[in-house]
Amino acid sequence: MPRRGLDTERVLDAAVRLADGGLAQVTFARLAEELGVRPPSLYNHVAGRDALLRLITLRGLSELGEAIATAAAGLSGDAALRATAHAYRGYAHAHRGAYEATIAAPSPDDELMRAAAQRMLDLLGSILRAWELEGEAAIDAIRVLRSALHGFVTLENSGAFALKRDAEDSFEALVDTLVLGLAARARPAAVRRA
Repeated sequence: MPRRGLDTERVLDAAVRLADGGLAQVTFARLAEELGVRPPSLYNHVAGRDALLRLITLRGLSELGEAIATAAAGLSGDAALRATAHAYRGYAHAHRGAYEATIAAPSPDDELMRAAAQRMLDLLGSILRAWELEGEAAIDAIRVLRSALHGFVTLENSGAFALKRDAEDSFEALVDTLVLGLAARARPAAVRRA
């Protein structure tokens, strides 16, 4: 019988908190300790660790998408890209574990996960629309944006920036480079409007 007051959402909330120390921290033993229950009790709410990691990923994709959509609402072109970059970085800092979970490609047979990942890609595609990139060029732009932002926040979160320069300044340089790079690849009419 499920413990009174304990439900899947509460289990997930606790798992997300644990994940901020790294996804490896999310074990049923640690989670049970966090919730004050015995590990077998967790199976009343989630099928196992893989199912729990899947829920963390779904939450991360949803929250990251919401953060980006909110930041970029009403903006376009350079302003939307800059807002997106800052929202992405902010989410990755505030929710390290949930962010880490969003990186892996979804399993082809997990429709819910594929749909959540596709919503994120569609959101990024809409933000990049001002540059009028189509087909493979649009795919490349989304990959470049995700790779640049992910690389920066991963290095930053791991403490790898030891040089005597504020990471904020370096992040602005990265975003400037992305804006300039997109402008270089965009259709000429899009560059004039962006």
